[in-house]
Amino acid sequence: MNSGILYIVATPIGNLEDITLRALRILKEVDLVACEDTRVTRKLLNHYNIETKAIVYHQHTKDDKIQKIIDEILAGKNVAVVTDAGTPGVSDPGNILVAEAIVNNIIVLPIPGASALASIVSVAGIDMQQFTFLGFPPHKKGRETYFKKVSACEIPVIYYESPHRVIKNLEMLANFSTGKKIILGRELTKMFEEVVRGDISEVLEYFVKNPSKVKGEFVIVAC
Repeated sequence: MNSGILYIVATPIGNLEDITLRALRILKEVDLVACEDTRVTRKLLNHYNIETKAIVYHQHTKDDKIQKIIDEILAGKNVAVVTDAGTPGVSDPGNILVAEAIVNNIIVLPIPGASALASIVSVAGIDMQQFTFLGFPPHKKGRETYFKKVSACEIPVIYYESPHRVIKNLEMLANFSTGKKIILGRELTKMFEEVVRGDISEVLEYFVKNPSKVKGEFVIVAC
């Protein structure tokens, strides 16, 4: 029996219309959808009347469950991997399962689509032919080293941030690099999306004066 295929499927980061026709077809045709949270993914699947079975797969999934997914594919089933939002493998789970699939000579196919990274690049309004992506800053240990690295970088740096740490981490970045400009995307593609631009002090002042806006998902370009 031929083994199945592992599809890495990008899903909307906010607006449910931001999904490709190919992604919808794949999600309908596969045997299983492996996702971070079945409740989140089921909302997307229900929106498009997709009845495919969803199973849990995330960064804390144990090795035996990963192996079970691999075994399902080797037995001929096609599996789609999705995250709660965006592209699997970009600061989201996906890479471990992909690595195991490669070891087992399973075909892995990308189904591209929404990504906060690509979205902020597209509206940055600066030269983004080169940039560095650093994912999420460390919560505690290594945070100072992380922002020193951002400060020292000579090309734009993009990183993701949570509402719980965005102010504190912008303040830390300001300590190391007062000359950096910031392009901050908040809640991209969602109802209250906005892009805030300015030097670090201006962006910090904006959120200090508008604490109600310190919520949602953030993607930041430091340049």
